[in-house]
Amino acid sequence: MSHEHRGDDASDEISVNPLFARRAESAIPRWRIPDDEMLPETAYQIIHDELLLDGNARQNLATFVTTWMEPQATRLYAEAFDKNLVDKDEYPQTAAIEERCLHVLADLWNASDPHATVGTSAMGSSEACMLAGLVFKRRWQIARRAAGKSTASPNIVFSSAVQVVWEKFANYWEVEPRYVPITKEQPYLTVAGMLSAIDENTIGVVAVLGVTYNGVYEPVKELADALDDLETRRGLDVPLHVDAASGGFIAPFLDPDLEWDFRVSRVHSISASGHKFGLVYPGVGWILWAKREYLPEELIFNVSYLGGDMPTLGLNFSRPGAQVLLQYYNFLRLGREGYRRVMQASKDAARYLATELSKMNNFEVLTDGTDMPLVSWTTDNHNRPWDLHDLSAKLRERGWQVPAYPMPADIQDLTVMRVVFRNGVSIDLTRLLVADITASIQFLDARSGPTRPAVTPTAPFHH
Repeated sequence: MSHEHRGDDASDEISVNPLFARRAESAIPRWRIPDDEMLPETAYQIIHDELLLDGNARQNLATFVTTWMEPQATRLYAEAFDKNLVDKDEYPQTAAIEERCLHVLADLWNASDPHATVGTSAMGSSEACMLAGLVFKRRWQIARRAAGKSTASPNIVFSSAVQVVWEKFANYWEVEPRYVPITKEQPYLTVAGMLSAIDENTIGVVAVLGVTYNGVYEPVKELADALDDLETRRGLDVPLHVDAASGGFIAPFLDPDLEWDFRVSRVHSISASGHKFGLVYPGVGWILWAKREYLPEELIFNVSYLGGDMPTLGLNFSRPGAQVLLQYYNFLRLGREGYRRVMQASKDAARYLATELSKMNNFEVLTDGTDMPLVSWTTDNHNRPWDLHDLSAKLRERGWQVPAYPMPADIQDLTVMRVVFRNGVSIDLTRLLVADITASIQFLDARSGPTRPAVTPTAPFHH
């Protein structure tokens, strides 16, 4: 995809700082590759200086993605960033560690036989979701052909609050998306809504363990029980996928009795983001199927590559191995108790912010960190001369990136703000955020009227 963008500088040249204005380096083209080489420190400095204009990742309270790891993990990353994970013949130990991680996750997600599961790492949980949906469609097609029925018009069911990757899946793989409307009171997939959307062409249902907008866990066990009953009554065998992008690394440690995983027999597959609450730098997701029979063999490719024969499952044939190694580092380094402490610290910080916001005579707290360590809120007074977009812009002056965005279809008139409490967003940082929110409100209340430029809000769709 190519879009020419010249909004940052109308000039066709980059002027290099005089410190680096060596021979042939005083100016370089911006929109084409230079004719000559330059010294490595010059190239580094140009890009380094531009990146100063980016926000501070640690203050990006919109993202679920990990922004901090220990120095030892960073060193391990540097030692392994040249490994192509898909080349299992050349990097057999990295492949073995990937397999080890899959069995660890199968055990964490309560598979009856962790070694009987099958899965793969992925480029984030977006690719993992694509694979889950593709498997749903292929299994449905196989069953329909075996029964002599049409394979036209497949559909997939999820709530209107689902992450945008599922909309992409439906579009790319020509599956009708059936969005079940949410409400402010029930901002998640309900049993009644799900059942009303299902028919014989439904390839599967997606339940989200940690909705992007508000962090709510959708009721996986209730949905599964309803699907079991549906099969008994109507003979429709509809599988369930759990998009546990965030909750898959939270619920096992903070809500171990919650039945959402492979303890629920209707759950065929689970996906999660290692680079979210798996606590790994960006670039790794995971997907597992409870039983090998759920994954059609025709989707597994055996290829001869660089002297070896290897099975591959995925949409990418080149993927970094370093993040998989970092995932295993976290498993070794933290263990169950370490993960529990990290998640509890994040939840404690979320509860602290929710409590402080509820004390202010400005907001209605919608989610307080009960499920995921995430807090969302809206305004409870619309007579003031500012709104949440003004507050978001004012906080950005102090470096805080706190989005204000409309909720999804059906309740899009409701605008909220959201903070995600990742590892590293401590109570101490949260106290500073509360102080800046208070100061920002005082400033906005004191001014005579809104002065911000018009903006088009966007929802935090990044997975």
